[in-house]
Amino acid sequence: MSSLSSKIQDVFNEPGCGKNQGKSEKERKKGCTKQLQPGGAAGGCAFDGAKIALQPITDVAHLVHGPIACEGNSWDNRGSKSSGSNLWRTGFTTDINETDVVFGGEKRLYKSIKEIVEKYDPPAVFVYQTCVPAMIGDDIEAVCKAASKKFGKPVIPVNSPGFVGPKNLGNKLAGEAILDHVIGTEEPSYTTPYDINIIGEYNLSGELWQVKPLLDELGIRILCCISGDAKYRDVACSHRARAAMMVCSKSMINIARKMEERYGIPFFEGSFYGIGDTSDALREIARLLIERGAPAELMERTEALIAREEARAWAAIEPYKKRLTGKKVLLITGGVKSWSVVAALQESGMEVVGTSVKKSTKEDKERIKEIMGEDAHMIDDMTPREMYKMLKEAKADIMLSGGRSQFVALKAKMPWLDINQERHHAYMGYVGMVELVKEIDKALFNPVWEQVRKRAPWEETTWEERADAALAAEAAALAADPELARAQRRAARICKCKAVDRGAIEDAILAYGLESVEAVTERTHAGSGCTGCTGTIAGILDGIEDWRPAPSAEPAKRAA
Repeated sequence: MSSLSSKIQDVFNEPGCGKNQGKSEKERKKGCTKQLQPGGAAGGCAFDGAKIALQPITDVAHLVHGPIACEGNSWDNRGSKSSGSNLWRTGFTTDINETDVVFGGEKRLYKSIKEIVEKYDPPAVFVYQTCVPAMIGDDIEAVCKAASKKFGKPVIPVNSPGFVGPKNLGNKLAGEAILDHVIGTEEPSYTTPYDINIIGEYNLSGELWQVKPLLDELGIRILCCISGDAKYRDVACSHRARAAMMVCSKSMINIARKMEERYGIPFFEGSFYGIGDTSDALREIARLLIERGAPAELMERTEALIAREEARAWAAIEPYKKRLTGKKVLLITGGVKSWSVVAALQESGMEVVGTSVKKSTKEDKERIKEIMGEDAHMIDDMTPREMYKMLKEAKADIMLSGGRSQFVALKAKMPWLDINQERHHAYMGYVGMVELVKEIDKALFNPVWEQVRKRAPWEETTWEERADAALAAEAAALAADPELARAQRRAARICKCKAVDRGAIEDAILAYGLESVEAVTERTHAGSGCTGCTGTIAGILDGIEDWRPAPSAEPAKRAA
């Protein structure tokens, strides 16, 4: 596990991460080496993150070394699409048992690789480490090396057991695996001045195919998309691209940065959601390619294509815009969609009353402020009850979220649209923007809402009325009793990984004069697990004047 530990430390010290850039070397190591408490990776473990990052590579066999439940829980959990091989949709697992736990599972892993090679003959086999074999000491790297030599095929170890951290860490460990074992191992049959990589795009619902025709028309070739609709050889040859675009909000920043360092491939982070962002992304791709030697006339052709496609998109949206202007949206998602979808919704005339930032980086939050203003309502984490309350108080007309949040909106009898990875519609590029507007319009004006909001004949009061009454009573009780309101605020659990309540954080800030998230983490350990609560801690620090007790009630400041 020593090599895994050093790899994790290297990933956490990622210089391309904006959050790390603001830390000293000592703080960076101190804050990132602490492991999660049990349950800290409940939103998706490192194995899950690695599997979803690499599974869209369509022609390789993805073998999960571990109990069958690991493969069952991670299989096909994204709506990625393939234009060729479907081998990636076949679930492979070693299905280790109690005997393997006692005697080791390395022989079973080797036999599984042999069986896959003989039956399916894939160009490569990716082997994913999970918690149980990692804890019993199975050396998957040694097994993969021996199998690769024996069978004459690349067998790639993806060392990302779930217990090492959350999903985002798994994304980066997957990136490290292909950087170490795949990228640069083969050469393309030919190259052009128009070759690009798209990094962190998974072709959900075929979204990549909404953008590819635009690039094809400009003569720009996607040498490799990492990893949506990719082939093994595409990834192996991706080091010969002239430029790169990073789509997924820093989840694969290590790939983009290291390819820039090793192969001189410049990159930028952009979005293909919305008309304006799609145009900006196309311009930036053209600009980088011209800097790397493509003819200058590429920019003229790009601007001509943008003008034509924007005119078509605006014309297609116009009939819907009249109906959607002024409608309010609650956006419960995260990462790149926390800001990219906001811009798209605003282009259709809608107002975003709140957007979640649970999985968003500092850069994502800054983009949200640029788009929505400094007073943007950004939500770090929200319980279903709070979400229901938000829908009522904000008087949102529709909620856009993932499947796990849909039932809150449906119980509130509010229209809902799936915007996350399980969705069945593609919303990328100009045509995707039109599709998004159409789906929102269909959801908003579906006649079913008028029917479900009617009171049942046998009901004296609906459950919504009872829920609203309970919320109103709770709000009135808190308003009438400031001490009760203060106690409830202080009892809120901020850091689930380390079980730290808001009261403990407030007391530490006042007692020790803490002024930064890092200082709060060092004193209370809040934020030292999955780091998902650091944004909330920053909000507590920024709003200190709103909750600071009167001078007489403030705890005496102690020496640190």
